[in-house]
This record gives sequence, C-alpha cells and structure tokens, in this order.
Amino acid sequence: MVASAENLPPIEDVFNPNSQEYMKNPITQCLELAKRGRLVWYEPWQAWIITRLDDIMACWKTEPLSSDFYDWEFAPSRPPEDEWSNFERALIGHSLLADPDHHRLVRRVTAPAFSRNVVDKIQAKIEPEIKKLFDELGEPDVFDYNEKIAFHIPFISITRMVGIPEKYWPEIKQVIVTFTETWNPTISDEQRESARQDSNRAIDIIKKIIDERRSAPVQDDFLSTLLRIEAENEGFEEGDIITLVLALIGAGADTTLVAQQWTVYALLKNDRDQIAKALATPDSFANAFCEVNRWGLSSKMGFARYAPQDMEFMGQQLRKGVMVLMMPHLKDYNPDYYENPEKFDVERVFDPDVLFGYGPRFCIGAALAKRQLYLTISELFKRFPDVELMKEPERDASDHNAVVFKQLLLKTNCGLNANQSFYNNS
Repeated sequence: MVASAENLPPIEDVFNPNSQEYMKNPITQCLELAKRGRLVWYEPWQAWIITRLDDIMACWKTEPLSSDFYDWEFAPSRPPEDEWSNFERALIGHSLLADPDHHRLVRRVTAPAFSRNVVDKIQAKIEPEIKKLFDELGEPDVFDYNEKIAFHIPFISITRMVGIPEKYWPEIKQVIVTFTETWNPTISDEQRESARQDSNRAIDIIKKIIDERRSAPVQDDFLSTLLRIEAENEGFEEGDIITLVLALIGAGADTTLVAQQWTVYALLKNDRDQIAKALATPDSFANAFCEVNRWGLSSKMGFARYAPQDMEFMGQQLRKGVMVLMMPHLKDYNPDYYENPEKFDVERVFDPDVLFGYGPRFCIGAALAKRQLYLTISELFKRFPDVELMKEPERDASDHNAVVFKQLLLKTNCGLNANQSFYNNS
C-alpha cells in the first residue's frame, strides 16, 4: 500500500471536502483518500487521518489519544482553573473533555436515563409536538422541508424530552445551538469565542432551570432523572448535568438536523418500496438510518483527537498536540466493506454498527436521536404518502462538518397545480 501510494498524486489534489466536486459526489474523493494507507497526513488541516475502520474502533476502545480540544497544538491556551467561566467548568471539568475514568463514571451512572423504557416515555412527550408542527403546516402543494419541519423538530423535541420549560425556549435557542463550535478546530478564533459566550449564556439559563427543578423534582423528564442520579451517585455533579444537557440540545440539534434532511432525501431518491420497510418499526428504522447515513455519505471531517505527547502511533511519530481525525465514513462505498455499495438497501446488515461511535465513546443519546427521527419521518409519510422531491436540492457549502441542503422542496401531491400554487405564494 505504501509503495503504491507514493506513485499517486498528492492527496491535496484529489481530496477536498470543501470543494463543489465533493458536495456533488464525495465517493471518489473518499475512496482516493482511503487508498493512501492506514494513517495519512493531510497538509491543509495539519492533521493525520485514520482511514481504516478496525484502527478507528481500536482508537475508540483504548483511547490512546486525547479528546480534549485544549490539547490541540493550535487551540487557545487552557485558562487556569481560577479563571474558568461556567463554560470551562462544563467543558474541561466534566464529562465532555474529562479524563477517561470520569467519563466512564458519567456513562455508567446515567445509563438508566437512556434506557428503552425512558425512550418510550419520552416518545409520548415529543409525538404531540411533531403532530402539532405538521398540523400547522397543513396541506400545501409544495413546501421546504428544511424551513417548515427540519429546522424546528430537533430543538423542540430535544428540549421537550430534556425538560426545558417552554418559557425559556426562545432565549435558550438563540445561544445553545452554537455549542459544538466551541471546540471545532476548523473555524476561526473569533467564531469560537462567540460560541463560547453563547454557551456561557446558555449555561446561566440551564442553572436557573436546575434550581427551579430542585424545588419541584418529581417531573418525569430527562433533567429530573439526572437530578435523581446526582443525589444517588458521588462524583456525578451539577456540572455533568449541564454538560449532558448542552450536548443533547446543542450537538443533538446539529446532527439531527443533518439527519432529517438526508433521511427524507434518501427515501425519496430511491425505490419507494424502501419507505415501508424503513418505517415498519422503530428497530427497522434504526437500521435503515445506518443505510441512509452510509448511502448519503454526508460527512466532511470526522472525529477529532489530539496527541497528548510526542508519541509513536500506528507506525508514525506524532508531535504533541497534532490533530488526528477518525473518518469511518471513508469505508461507506468500499466494496471490501459493503456488497453493491451503490445500492440503497434499508435492510443491509451493519456489523459492526459504528454510526454513533463505539466503546466508551459510543453516543449515549443514540436511541433518543433515532426515535425522534423515526417519529418525524413516519408522520411525514402518514400525512403525505405520495410526497416526492420537487427538484434536486442545491448543496450548501457553509456547514463545517457535513454536506447539507439549502432547501429541500417537497411536492405533496395533495392537490393539482403544485408549481403554480407554490410560486404564487412565495
């Protein structure tokens, strides 16, 4: 592999996730990158890229690299603890960038909050919100799914299941959705600082909600469950609760927005017999969503880690602080992993299933994310069983981590003269 890679053009010439070519068809570029070996240096990002799934899974499982953004060589200086704002207390001191032992503690004690029974109870809370949004939509001839549904569902459903009172929704929505930008290595220092200030304002709101909830702790929601866990487990603190809520609403809203778009697009772009198979049960949809993610290949970057010291890793010498990116999506059109990768098959077997990570870094909110998505997509096809794409959606280059759509115009086929009705009302 190394010898053949030396005869290939520079990877920078054939792989650029920010290019128009990648947004139109990322398959060729991803396969080209995977050809270069297990660990590939990518100069534009000053980062090494892990290309093979078995190596990525081993990295997730054994955690030889740091997930602490402040360990990145180009990160701002880590502030001393006596200068921490609420943001640093959450990000550094608790579960997101905590040491592995504390991270495992958080996962262990919070596992009951993500059980199947809890997810079923949460479904009862968010399903009426989803139906309400479709009720407000009515029966238009044509509508933009992004604008009318996708942009609203993640935040509404996640805040409902977390237990954020509606009176706080307008205020918190403005500041919490930028949370994931606070440790994003691809954006400017100015953007990260703006996101940090947003997160501090969001934490102030969450702390106020927690104080209110402590005085009325019997509510049946995720936040109340976390407060009970805090009371019963030494080492699990309010900062861990804040971090989990931030991650669920901030990161959850960001990733499920992408998932909403691509699930609708994939189901409408392929054979319609796949729709009924995908939506037969929550479990069948969970598997179908793996196929949506594989077929769509919407990822640009992957999962960032950092060398905690000068070290040897996978046969290469890494300098302290260098970024290492895990990119499991590079396998998604590789016939060595998947038979007939060009075919969209919602019953495809995924073993292992690494869509939401693996090992100690498996996303603890995965079941919640998939259930929320299942309810929304099911409601779409109940309301509009003959829905179809109005036109091929234009890709939006502004998203730092995924290929997304500027609009996703859907034709409902509820009435005649759909084009005329839409454009007369726009």
